[in-house]
Amino acid sequence: MTSPAVIHHLQFATLPNGTRLHYASAGQRGKPLMLFVHGFPEFWYEWEAQLAEFGRTHFAVAPDLRGFNLSSKPADVSAYRPRHIAEDLVQFVAALGYEHCIVVAHDWGGAICWNLAIQQPELVRQLVIVNAPHPYLFAQALAKDPAQQQASAYMNWLRRPGSETALAADGHARLIGMLAGKEGGAPDWFRGETRDKYLAAWTQPGEQGEHPLSGAVNYYRASPMHPPQQGEAGPDLSRLEPNDFIVRVPTLVIWGERDQALPKSLLDGLERFVPALRIERIPEGTHWVVHEQPERINRLIRSALPVGE
Repeated sequence: MTSPAVIHHLQFATLPNGTRLHYASAGQRGKPLMLFVHGFPEFWYEWEAQLAEFGRTHFAVAPDLRGFNLSSKPADVSAYRPRHIAEDLVQFVAALGYEHCIVVAHDWGGAICWNLAIQQPELVRQLVIVNAPHPYLFAQALAKDPAQQQASAYMNWLRRPGSETALAADGHARLIGMLAGKEGGAPDWFRGETRDKYLAAWTQPGEQGEHPLSGAVNYYRASPMHPPQQGEAGPDLSRLEPNDFIVRVPTLVIWGERDQALPKSLLDGLERFVPALRIERIPEGTHWVVHEQPERINRLIRSALPVGE
């Protein structure tokens, strides 16, 4: 076994749409590209163990999505609509000098990359999703499943004005509690250098004096995907054509089944939308299984790579 790949960060790409993305990478440019896409409330460092592993055989790259850490943080909520985030990724792949890549994504990154694979299958050679629901199935659950509506109630809280200030209060206690799945504690993986790096990322200022966390929270404010509040109708499924949500690339879905916000029931019926589907369930894993079991996640990702890689 060769040594872990060296990770380089403080790299930036200015995209044609004006977004400036910070990214970390490992491995040699020119080898097959693997793109690692983080979720909320994370940043490129979510994928540290994966960069070190896959940089040995690929050009492994993990950007900070717009609104997070060192990447652009536009003030307008509408700048965080999913199509803009997907456009960033398309332009970022091109800026790195590639026409396609293997995509590994979690949480909000997964939500964006499901759509990326649906809309631009020629860009995605292999899709690996970790605890992020397929968009049609998630819309269906938000509209019809009271248990999912309750599990996703936090989304409506995050959409409220001032939620970023509440998340940052008392040393980011509420944000840390989200990682632990409970108030007043931190998960085992959130220690030492990892904690320091997250706190530094969460305090990077906005471009126009906005709160450091506003960009991240704006993903929720800009999205039509949230549970109905009192007096609201749920997502209008009649406007969605299921056949428009077919994923036509090979897909591995890894699911920590103790995810409190995204229960395993969101996997039911997924094969209808993903013909080339493999599901790997981790019964003891939570939403943060990438951190809890990095070596296992690496093995599963490696098992899904195209033959010869």
